[in-house]
Amino acid sequence: MADFVREVMTPGVVAVSPDASLVEAAQLMRAQDIGDVLVADHELIGVLTDRDIALRAVADGADPLTVSAQAVCTPHPVVIGPDDAVSTAIGLMRAHAVRRLPVVEDGRPVGMVSLGDLAVAQDPGSALADISRAAPERRPGTPRPPL
Repeated sequence: MADFVREVMTPGVVAVSPDASLVEAAQLMRAQDIGDVLVADHELIGVLTDRDIALRAVADGADPLTVSAQAVCTPHPVVIGPDDAVSTAIGLMRAHAVRRLPVVEDGRPVGMVSLGDLAVAQDPGSALADISRAAPERRPGTPRPPL
């Protein structure tokens, strides 16, 4: 069982600049097959999810080509350090009702830890861990991965 966040986090970050359009952010999410990106310049500004784009911009009729990532992201997200205990990450997710925590070291984002990452590390036999390990479903119109 993992003790520290660095043992379970996904290292590296997928980030957009604060002035990136929502279209740019959504295209990056699609290309990386992820549901969120960090909004950062040299330091973390916020987290932008696909749900943020849908509910905070598109549902209001905003033009996703002209709205910036910073305008729609969740600012000042709850973060955790790579040397913090996994139990601390679980407690933060519980207390703040979030599924993902940016991992920040010296003010800079270095990774992301998700509820699924924690499930795989803490309870590998759980249904959530099984779901988290499963390969993503292929979307219609996307090429099949090579064998």
